[in-house]
Amino acid sequence: MTDDYAADDYAAATQLAHDDAFPSGAVVPPIYQTSLFTFANYAEMEAAFSGQIQRPIYSRGNNPTVQEFERKIAALEGAEAARGTASGMAAISSAVLSIAGAGDRILCTRHVYGDAYRFFEKLLPRVGVTVDYVDAGDLAAVEAALPGAKLLYLENPTSMVFDLQEIGRLAALAKAHGAATIIDNSWATPLFQQPLKHGVDLVVHSASKYLSGHSDTVAGVIAGSAERIARVNDLTYPYLGGKLSPFEAWLLIRGMRTLPLRMRQHQESGLAIARRLADHSLVTRVLHPVFSNHPGGATLTGHSGLFSFEVDARVDVPRFVDGLRLFKLGVSWGGHESLVIPAQASLRQAQGPNAMSAFGVTPRIVRIAVGLEDTEDLWGDLDRALGASAG
Repeated sequence: MTDDYAADDYAAATQLAHDDAFPSGAVVPPIYQTSLFTFANYAEMEAAFSGQIQRPIYSRGNNPTVQEFERKIAALEGAEAARGTASGMAAISSAVLSIAGAGDRILCTRHVYGDAYRFFEKLLPRVGVTVDYVDAGDLAAVEAALPGAKLLYLENPTSMVFDLQEIGRLAALAKAHGAATIIDNSWATPLFQQPLKHGVDLVVHSASKYLSGHSDTVAGVIAGSAERIARVNDLTYPYLGGKLSPFEAWLLIRGMRTLPLRMRQHQESGLAIARRLADHSLVTRVLHPVFSNHPGGATLTGHSGLFSFEVDARVDVPRFVDGLRLFKLGVSWGGHESLVIPAQASLRQAQGPNAMSAFGVTPRIVRIAVGLEDTEDLWGDLDRALGASAG
């Protein structure tokens, strides 16, 4: 092996199993649980403040444990740089506000993540930013709505209904109209989709989901070019205050070591259950990218375990979810445990032009996150609860 062999030449599983060199030959990075870093002398401090040398100053800005997490994400996404944040919403808000300001307009995919939608509807109007919604699976509709937009915000697939989008063609359309692009890549993870390679400008993740994988961390991350991450670092990240803590970063690094193994199992179990649900007499449709022939699926190299299905009118949805034993009723997803949440729980919160009911999301739709339990046990739980809930 030559000395110039780069770390990112290795497969993802290898990259995630190894960390940068740390003191004393540690195979696990230390947690730099400190708020600040002192200087040997005034000259060193001046050099750090002016950017002549790169070293931590204050943990709201940079921390070695957090930087190790950011390095891993940048490598996985094929990005020049990344910035860890305290939550997925901190990543979304920091990324969006690094691009859009007073007087600007955002074009957003419909079926966007609920809290992103509420951020767009409740907070952005207060700073003079407007948001329009479009079916981003329809290229003609997007092109017609793009003129004058500063930003195109995407998910592939989308939340709750898992519609697909041609992110490469959308990024090219946005660029042609002078708009930047951001995509939430939490569902696919960098293992199953790398949007930057298709021309997207910034990628955001709720790292609380599959990247963590253990339901013990709330965090987010932004990845992109060095120039765009520098803009995040200069304009939004320091002042919104959504910093990632060293301990959360350490948990994420630990969780990501098993990301390839976990995603393979989520995919295998999720596909098996989705196909059985598609054949179930009490299920009218399954909303999973595997059943779509939309060309937006071309950028996906795999599938996670999160999808939805619509139950027959004979099924009492509250009775169904209450009858499950292994699928726990709760928000979020991406951990080791299986979860379920009915769309009607979200319908109560969705208002305005992006209300899910306006886009055909009915109260009979149920979202499940297939965890790492035995697949046959999970299927038995769903099949039994469906049967018991039918009138």
